[in-house]
Amino acid sequence: MGNSLLVARDLYKSYPQGNGELEILKGVSLDIQFGDAIGIVGSSGSGKSTLLQILGTLDRPNRGQLIYQEKNLFELSDEEVSLFRNQTMGFVFQFHHLLSELTALENVLLPCRIANQNIERATDYAKEILNMLGLGERFHHYPNQLSGGELQRAAIARALIRQPKIIFADEPTGNLDSINSRKIQELFFLIREQLKITLVIVTHDLHFAQKFPKVMHLKDGNWN
Repeated sequence: MGNSLLVARDLYKSYPQGNGELEILKGVSLDIQFGDAIGIVGSSGSGKSTLLQILGTLDRPNRGQLIYQEKNLFELSDEEVSLFRNQTMGFVFQFHHLLSELTALENVLLPCRIANQNIERATDYAKEILNMLGLGERFHHYPNQLSGGELQRAAIARALIRQPKIIFADEPTGNLDSINSRKIQELFFLIREQLKITLVIVTHDLHFAQKFPKVMHLKDGNWN
């Protein structure tokens, strides 16, 4: 598979609806190469978020394969998949999902605590990331003390803290004003360049999508 990082083969996903099934994905395949920056676009209901969740192993397809290092991840147990995901992938969503009782730094470190990682060493890296993302003076601020753009920067830092190989983002600028949206978009490409991380981002923002070297159009459950 050459320089492939993650390969999806013939992904199908449907949900029960009435007496039948609602088909969301209809045989989607995708080869994600190391260092890729892929923008996935499509109208509402085209299956973008469902595809992203399956690529990120947050959901399983009805059938199909997701290959990493010649291994089909969907043949692993839920526990094994969870371990793989925590070591290999980072996620950013439209809403930041920061815990209100934790500071920005504590939120970023949360995945490390869950993984029983050395917190002292992780704290140094967390501060490095927060500095890179422009939050060097916000370590000890709580979410209600941060702006919308700062909240999303903290969420990006949290996604990066375990040094993943790939970042999945679902409408990461969809809840921001135009100025903060543009800044967050620029940050993703900075992250890709400086940390050598692969990006797969779902967006409805065509201006954002045009910045990606690879743009994939999803329509009615498959590539258009």
